[in-house]
Amino acid sequence: MRPRVVVAGASGFVGRVLVSRLAERFDVVALSRSPRQSTDGVRWVKADLFSLLDCERAMEGAERVIYLVHSMQPSARLSQGRFADMDLILADNVARAAKGTKQILYLGGLMPEGEQLSEHLRSRLEVERALAAHGTPVTTLRAGLVIGPGGSSFRILRNLVERLPVMICPEWTESFTQPIDLDTLLDVLIASLSDPEGEGQTYDVGGPERCSYRSLISRTATVLGRKRLLIPVPVLAPPLSAWWVTLVTGSSRALVTPLVESLRHTMVVGDRRLQERLALPGQPIDAALSQAVSEPPCAAPPRLAAPFVGNTVRSVQRLPLPPGWDATRVTREYMEWLPRGLWPLVTVSVEGERCTFCLRGLRSPLLVLRYAPERSTPDRTVLYIQGGLLAQDDPGRGRLEFRVVLGGEAVLAAIHDFVPRLPWFVYNLTQAPAHLWVMFAFGRHLKRLRRTKALPSSS
Repeated sequence: MRPRVVVAGASGFVGRVLVSRLAERFDVVALSRSPRQSTDGVRWVKADLFSLLDCERAMEGAERVIYLVHSMQPSARLSQGRFADMDLILADNVARAAKGTKQILYLGGLMPEGEQLSEHLRSRLEVERALAAHGTPVTTLRAGLVIGPGGSSFRILRNLVERLPVMICPEWTESFTQPIDLDTLLDVLIASLSDPEGEGQTYDVGGPERCSYRSLISRTATVLGRKRLLIPVPVLAPPLSAWWVTLVTGSSRALVTPLVESLRHTMVVGDRRLQERLALPGQPIDAALSQAVSEPPCAAPPRLAAPFVGNTVRSVQRLPLPPGWDATRVTREYMEWLPRGLWPLVTVSVEGERCTFCLRGLRSPLLVLRYAPERSTPDRTVLYIQGGLLAQDDPGRGRLEFRVVLGGEAVLAAIHDFVPRLPWFVYNLTQAPAHLWVMFAFGRHLKRLRRTKALPSSS
């Protein structure tokens, strides 16, 4: 039997090509949110990475895990919360499910030195920490722009060059980058599997050349045979840049904005010790661009069915964690605080594993939750949504959870797969903003408790 490797994010730009190459040496399990046709050596498995249970099932028998996930796109009809918090839950689930495997191989982003990081790059660092938080050795490869057919960043770059004969180049286009071609990145990823020297290590990877983004735009135009006028302006303006990049390229605002905010950083390779040891220096930029524009993108196997979204809600909020508290303590505090925070409107009763939220004076409950001890741990509690006037009678996978992350720096309060009973437009105007307000108020309450508990005692 060949070693089993699970690839999370297999339907993405890098993952689609990687799984086919891995199949030559490994038993590959490729994870996707929608079911896909399995191919020779690659078994595609439908898995929602927001579900720890799905992650655990997908990783049964795995020896190693490759993590390529970057969640900047909505995963429900309504997604409330920052993409960084969504990414944190995904990484935490995979790290928990990967306990017992030999290695997690993570593809992250290059980090500038001595600068205040953008939200996008801070999130990449948090994912590194989350993947390593549950004991499995992690090998981290940090890469910048990947030049290859089908890549989202390269596609944006190509669309800009093809659609704009004249480009205003803000100050951030003078920042330096060190792109890597897709083929070299894949070779480094595969070589890093089963590499005992790399376990627990972090490596920068990139091509042999550095250049500014403006130079990269100009060189892309040359490869495409287009003459383009680039006009530099001494203005940074990432929000404005994100707006016009979205408008011109047709890419989603959720994808473009975090990427553009990170472009103000100089992101180059700090050391090339891994690539030197593997003798994989990478292609020069012009050669990588020529190959990327001449080859068709690799397509994932066709979906057997589209991922079902429906009227589902996902809401994730990051809350402060008082010193010494775990998720169980936060959950209990939430149940005790809610009647006080919403007094005199709401009452909460707890009987065994059943928790009922009621509007004062109304006999039927607003929400009924069931605490799930079989799926809960001290650092993660799960309550399934069982019904009530505000939820569908069919409980499905709807759940509320509290989980401690980043070594106790914060706790995430998350609702997953919730299906409201209210008509969708009514829900968006009433229940959805009410939930955000409640979590904001509870977060302020935890912040006060955290500050109080952090004060030295008067004795």
